[in-house]
Amino acid sequence: MLLNKLASYMSYPTISLPVQALVKLGLQNTPNVHYQLSADELIQDTLRTGEGVLNDTGALVIQTGEFTGRSPKDKFIVKDAITTDTVNWNDFNISIDEKYYDIVRKKIMQHLDQAPEIWVRDCYACADKRYQTNIRVVNEKPWNNLFAYNMFLRPTEAELETFTPEWHILSAPSLKLDPQECGTRQANAAIVSFKNKTILIAGTGYTGEIKKGIFTILNYILPQDKDVLSMHCSANMGNDGDTAIFFGLSGTGKTTLSADPNRKLIGDDEHAWTDDNIFNFEGGCYAKTINLSEEKEPEIFNAIRPGALVENTTFFPNTNTINFDDASITENTRVSYPLHFISNAMEPSVGGLPKNIFFLTCDAFGVLPPISRLTPGQAMYQFISGYTAKVAGTEAGVTEPKPTFSACFGAPFLPLHPGKYAAMLGKKMQENQVNVWLINTGWSGGAYGEGSRMKLKYTRAMISAALDGSLNNVTTMPDAIFGFAIPNSCPNVPDEVLVPRNTWKDKAAYDKKANYLANLFISNFKKYEDGVDAAIIAAAPTPKQ
Repeated sequence: MLLNKLASYMSYPTISLPVQALVKLGLQNTPNVHYQLSADELIQDTLRTGEGVLNDTGALVIQTGEFTGRSPKDKFIVKDAITTDTVNWNDFNISIDEKYYDIVRKKIMQHLDQAPEIWVRDCYACADKRYQTNIRVVNEKPWNNLFAYNMFLRPTEAELETFTPEWHILSAPSLKLDPQECGTRQANAAIVSFKNKTILIAGTGYTGEIKKGIFTILNYILPQDKDVLSMHCSANMGNDGDTAIFFGLSGTGKTTLSADPNRKLIGDDEHAWTDDNIFNFEGGCYAKTINLSEEKEPEIFNAIRPGALVENTTFFPNTNTINFDDASITENTRVSYPLHFISNAMEPSVGGLPKNIFFLTCDAFGVLPPISRLTPGQAMYQFISGYTAKVAGTEAGVTEPKPTFSACFGAPFLPLHPGKYAAMLGKKMQENQVNVWLINTGWSGGAYGEGSRMKLKYTRAMISAALDGSLNNVTTMPDAIFGFAIPNSCPNVPDEVLVPRNTWKDKAAYDKKANYLANLFISNFKKYEDGVDAAIIAAAPTPKQ
């Protein structure tokens, strides 16, 4: 029995394995359980099992296998007494019967119980202790456990002595499910049960499923049960305490733009907005590394060091130097690292109430201005619309930028109706008189395939100007179709870049594409019109004949 085999096992002299709890969980026979290992120990275990190598800076480089991105069609929420009438069931929140949850959980536990060794970690989410959510992660792979170490908050040894997990994550990447038996679409699945407070992950080694599982449950618990707004955003804070938040899907620049050497990083992906603060869910960052360079993104580049976990990259021939420009495995190459790897990270990762909000969009049509100021009505319209492009590789099957509307800039992770999050955000924006900006990090001078991606140095300059007040007294011009207030000038940015139509050689082609995008907005928003007020509806674009 596990109890007899592991009673004396300890990873640290003062941290003992919670044997009884694991037996109760269903682990009876696993001969070797590694509890609460350090990053160094997990790296050594990965090297020992032959599942990773070190690059020339000492970071661990692994391959996640068949899945190199999220598989949203294979993410399920158990439909039960808690969720039936509260979850917004749709293409992202796909229901699964309780009986299938029980089947999959049993299979995962049997699989883990038969594994030669497993890795267990206690950690928590939510930097504000008032909302701390304790998590126990059970992994088949040591590098999955390293990801959990990097991304979640890490209890002290003293805290571990009284640690009681509220949620469990059970991860078995090598377990292939029988779809007919398990009620799944294919051999992989991520299943969330609010009743059992458990996340099941089978058939996929993609580490992002672990963090997005917790993000999903907090996006339910905080607004539904705690009256706290959860957000898919990054956040940072200036020296005078002014907080800025950045909404946007993966690939739009949240991590890059919030890692500003002149501001304190609160977090790069998942936050909550309370009555008195902004706080990070996580204890780490999960950054895209495609085309990464020290010149463009020094903070992220220099975070790739011992303890960091790099996913799905390749090396230059006959070296251990990562070729960040190589997308042969996936464009969704990633690195995870603890927040303190960023030199100016805030710990604890809690900031003041925001003064500026940036909606980041990657406009593959090359239509939207690189920076514009939004009225309250426009802000709500854009938030509910959540226009962006899914960047290649972020999800399975996406090979080039694809225009999409993702409500609240995070629809795949929102269990509740988008109107719930939108109403909460609108109230907070009004109460705090926040400046709202739309930032296009996508294309200029033409659509994808014709124009070019907006230069990062220009985007940084625009955001800096918004934050330091340089744009407060600059004259603006309205976008002819979308109505946004476009600054006529911006420090360190060429004037001609600011107006997208001016960057196109063929002005008629721009007009046609802008009208097309405007109509896409209008068509998408029809599903929300019944639940919003007239000021928001009036903020819709006005296509020209």
